[in-house]
Amino acid sequence: MILPYTVENMKIIDKETIDTVLKYDNLIEALRQVFQSTFTMPVRHHHFYQNTEGIENTLILMPSWTDTYIGIKQVVVAPGNHNKNLPAIHALYTLLDAVTGEFLAQMDAAGLTSRRTACTSALAASYLAREDSKTLLIVGGGKVAQHLAQAHSVVRQYDQILIWTRNASKGADVVSSLQQIGFSKVLYADNLEEAVRRADVISCATLSHEPLVKGEWIKAGTHLDLIGSHTPKTREVDDMAILKSSIYVDSRAGALQETGELAIPIASGILDPNNIKGDIKELCCGEIMGRSSLNEITLFKSAGLAIEDLAAALLVYQNIMQG
Repeated sequence: MILPYTVENMKIIDKETIDTVLKYDNLIEALRQVFQSTFTMPVRHHHFYQNTEGIENTLILMPSWTDTYIGIKQVVVAPGNHNKNLPAIHALYTLLDAVTGEFLAQMDAAGLTSRRTACTSALAASYLAREDSKTLLIVGGGKVAQHLAQAHSVVRQYDQILIWTRNASKGADVVSSLQQIGFSKVLYADNLEEAVRRADVISCATLSHEPLVKGEWIKAGTHLDLIGSHTPKTREVDDMAILKSSIYVDSRAGALQETGELAIPIASGILDPNNIKGDIKELCCGEIMGRSSLNEITLFKSAGLAIEDLAAALLVYQNIMQG
């Protein structure tokens, strides 16, 4: 078949290029702007399947578009990959011209996803975390952890960044990587409870099936940033943390149904979905207020939105096209 375009017209963009051109401050602002704009974002498709090892993987298809661009992300989440020294997430992003349908670019979406996830968390924290926050705790040692430290540090000035992981060696690697790029006040925390009690902002990015962070540990004024729970069966904090928090989401359609963080307490009657304070678009557009007091505990639950990927992909593509 002869296609109405040539391969030469479509850019193939690798992770190294994305890492070079996609800066945290620029991406946070691009996300803020896209949430303030008009876009279409259908509910993403989740397909769960068991692989040959008996482990449940997830296939996710995430489309979104504006009047000028269309973007589609294809993702496979494979939790068992940690035993194979492979990333848990593999993803590809396709960018198209919305007017002509022309394929403009394909790019490695794993790095794209990690960066936009971290920057969306930082964007939410700019409205929800106390301005005098000094200690950031990152729970998790995956690919997104290092991005979280850098993105959150754009919106708040931290005196100390703590890293906690189940595997101390992996946590030490994250600490070392951050120190090598200039984060001198990064420490490994070997006791999660103590670290949670000290932290002003807690950012969780794990694949844990059971709660790691307990509500009784969380002090007044803390901001919780929850990323890792991406299925209705997994969660990173317990019911008490949910009860103590003013809850915000990236989108009600996704976070309330797709993530165990909220779906489980809703099903058990612990959480009334009508008590969700708002979403990231409403925060960015000034339709709702963020943090209302110094002692309020705020919680942002991110399930990941296709429009975030489109904002990030466009930023990469436009940087490359501008030379």
